[in-house]
Amino acid sequence: MRRLRRGLCGGVLALLTCLPAFAVAGERVELFAAASMTDAIDAAVARFEASHEVDVVPVYAASSTLARQIAHGAPAEVYISANVKWMDWLGEQDVSLTRRADLVHNRLALIAAQDSPLDDVAPGEGDSLAERLADGERLAVGDPAHVPAGIYARQALQSLGEWQALAPCLARADNVRAALALVARGEAPLGVVYRTDALASDAVRSLGLFPESSHPPITYPIATIGADPSPAALELRSWLESDEAMEIFKAQGFR
Repeated sequence: MRRLRRGLCGGVLALLTCLPAFAVAGERVELFAAASMTDAIDAAVARFEASHEVDVVPVYAASSTLARQIAHGAPAEVYISANVKWMDWLGEQDVSLTRRADLVHNRLALIAAQDSPLDDVAPGEGDSLAERLADGERLAVGDPAHVPAGIYARQALQSLGEWQALAPCLARADNVRAALALVARGEAPLGVVYRTDALASDAVRSLGLFPESSHPPITYPIATIGADPSPAALELRSWLESDEAMEIFKAQGFR
């Protein structure tokens, strides 16, 4: 069956109504996942589909974007958020969340371009991060107003006493992968992303990890959507917690 690959999920319903009938035949599951899980979920879906007669359609975006899409009726059947807040918010919108559990965990990393002359540094234990930015240079982050990676970054920088100096210097991206791209393309000399994002790109390198004590735990909850999930959705949901799936997540840097 032809697989649909989509990034940001605007226009999901419109897209589905335009597809030819053969593209949606058979068992099919819509999986909405945080952008930081793109590589891990792509690998997991390929493994799952190889042994199950189910076509999985992943949709990647900021957890906030996905939650709002689901609340407005997007046809998600399984949702993985990059933080607990947006999963909680979705439940508060009277969306039925079933089989909810914490799936994996992550770390927060300071990154630079692969060829950057900047030395490695442990945030909170070395020079001020603000001092590493020249006049006019920006720190790339997911938008702290709603993107989980940006929210964690703000909390970490506040804890380390760096927020006031760096807040005016932020390049605010729509999701963590967009922040990663700003550093990879050389548009920002530094960025704060998840450890898994740093590992996923050959164009950047991690300068150091933020102390885990500087922000709340980075937890990815998973749940099926709706009071009566389809057998295919339940099958995928259960498999994503299997030892086989966990080995894939670990290989991508998740814990």
